[in-house]
Amino acid sequence: MDDIKKKKIAVMGVSNKEEKFGFRIFRDLIKAGFNVEGVNPTNGEVLGKKIYRNLKEISARPELVITVVPYQVTERVVDECNALGIKEIWMQPGSESEAAVLKAKSFGIKATSNSCFMVVNNIW
Repeated sequence: MDDIKKKKIAVMGVSNKEEKFGFRIFRDLIKAGFNVEGVNPTNGEVLGKKIYRNLKEISARPELVITVVPYQVTERVVDECNALGIKEIWMQPGSESEAAVLKAKSFGIKATSNSCFMVVNNIW
């Protein structure tokens, strides 16, 4: 897990509502010491951190994108990752679709789905 902590991670779908998974994942990654940025088109601030409207706004490109959004949005996020040269995406359960996974693979993007990042990395 220490190697994954060194990666610059972007969480797509960060929410300011504490009951939402987008909030909980973002909060717990911060608490666990991950290098994480949040993305949500509504922008703003969550937990004292600026939330970006899209991946392009983040000055240092993320190495890994975690999606916590509807699967239709994930499919567009894959396109954004491809355009920016981001080579790894983790689709949280509920945010994945077969189309998104196949599209990512066709772009040469490592796609993980049907698995919770937080559980796999012993955060939850």
